[in-house]
Amino acid sequence: MRQKIQKHLDTLMPQRRETSKKLKEKIHESVSSVLPISLLVLVLGVVIVPINLSTMSLFVVGAAMLIFGMGLFTLGADMAMVPMGNHLGAQITKSKNVWFLAGIAFLMGLLITIAEPDLTVLANQVQGVSNLTLILTVAVGVGIFLVVALLRILFQWKLSYILVGLYVLVFLLGMLIKPEFVPMAFDSGGVTTGPMTVPFILALGVGVANVRSGKNAQDDSFGLVALCSVGPILAIMIISLFFPHLDNVPTENMTPAVATTHDLRATYAHAFPHYLWEIFMALSPVIAFFFIFQIFSLHLPWSEIKRIIVGLVYTYVGLVLFLTGVNVGFLPMGDYLGKQLAGLDYNWILIPLGMLMGYMVVAAEPAVHVLNEQVEQVTSGAISKSVMMKTLSIGVAISVSLAMTRVLTGISVWYFLIPGYAIALVLTFFTDPIFTAIAFDSGGVASGPMTATFMLPLAMGACGAVGGSILEDAFGLVAMVAMTPLIAIEALGLVYRIKMKKTETLAQPEPAQPDQAQDVDDEIIDV
Repeated sequence: MRQKIQKHLDTLMPQRRETSKKLKEKIHESVSSVLPISLLVLVLGVVIVPINLSTMSLFVVGAAMLIFGMGLFTLGADMAMVPMGNHLGAQITKSKNVWFLAGIAFLMGLLITIAEPDLTVLANQVQGVSNLTLILTVAVGVGIFLVVALLRILFQWKLSYILVGLYVLVFLLGMLIKPEFVPMAFDSGGVTTGPMTVPFILALGVGVANVRSGKNAQDDSFGLVALCSVGPILAIMIISLFFPHLDNVPTENMTPAVATTHDLRATYAHAFPHYLWEIFMALSPVIAFFFIFQIFSLHLPWSEIKRIIVGLVYTYVGLVLFLTGVNVGFLPMGDYLGKQLAGLDYNWILIPLGMLMGYMVVAAEPAVHVLNEQVEQVTSGAISKSVMMKTLSIGVAISVSLAMTRVLTGISVWYFLIPGYAIALVLTFFTDPIFTAIAFDSGGVASGPMTATFMLPLAMGACGAVGGSILEDAFGLVAMVAMTPLIAIEALGLVYRIKMKKTETLAQPEPAQPDQAQDVDDEIIDV
């Protein structure tokens, strides 16, 4: 008996050491991701706008929670969410019944979207449509388009054609609805693909593609997030036809009063139960699906199940810490900075500062790290995590600067979305299919909880300070953040394609010159 226990412990120790090593790596990554935006905010508080003690203390604690939460979440996603999605995707694809696959896909898309924390944040900021109506509408949109995404892989439909058709429909329908619904519809498409949905949907796509696509598995592994982001836009536009108008969002102070360390502790302690329950409800449908399949069809070994359970614990704790920190600490700071910066005589500074914040904030999105990891693995290192991160950062920096320009000037979001998406859709015919899929996936991934709870409140606070329309001028920031990475990643794809062509050209042997060939012939004849 002792020998068995000792043998079991001997097998566990290397696993624990490996997990501990990976956790340290993930924490180090999250420090390098969260620290830049945190330091920028602190510098702004010293140099440009004085920040009150309540907001600053909440922000500092929130930043620490973001660091540990992101580290735990990304490790948990690697250990649990990605393997679960891979196994489920592969298993449901083995069924020859298309209706069964479609039903399971719709149900998964519906349930996981209802529980997506980012969507709840957006729903709370929209007045005139009930939270339940908005969330259910978006969830149905995601469910339907998750089915479309999986059928695309099974029947080898070309992604670029589908995207062109869908976005033409989106813009035609957008011309018919009331202007205040347009930014909110596009924003819903961005926030839907958050930290809960992205790891699972990405892994689901990889599992399905590996079973059905053969040589095209690499190209078809991505694109699910892209299509799932279109569903909410169309769904919101359709229901907007039945609502007379939206009420403008109030911009009252979002910062709780914190005078002592006791108040600080009480503020976070009050928020914890809410996010403990919210993340439990978010993870429950996915866990239930997985274990039902495990019992009836997967039959994975106990060693892998234990690893997945540990990963789910990391995912749960990490998301609770992350979302508590970002909602309690970063949301009030975004609102406060927006109001203060927009109130300056030189409020144009919002545009370059927005660009700088956008460049930094995308690195703090947990789902971005999951996407970059998947891209590097699927492409066998041809597209590295660092290249993806830099490209996404540039894209988001441009989008936030344009969003701040809208806040200060009141320019319609159409003047940015129509040419932006037109460029992105045209580029789909000039880049490799995998870059098209990754680009449209990255747009949904980049617009996560940091965008919804820090950058959007920044825009709302600034918009309220300059007297603009919150619905038409501040909303739309998430849509902009979801748009510019498309162009940036596709541009990266064009560069990659040009380099590959040059490499192939250099690798080909040069043909013999006519004169040289004639000399050779003469020599042979002379001999």
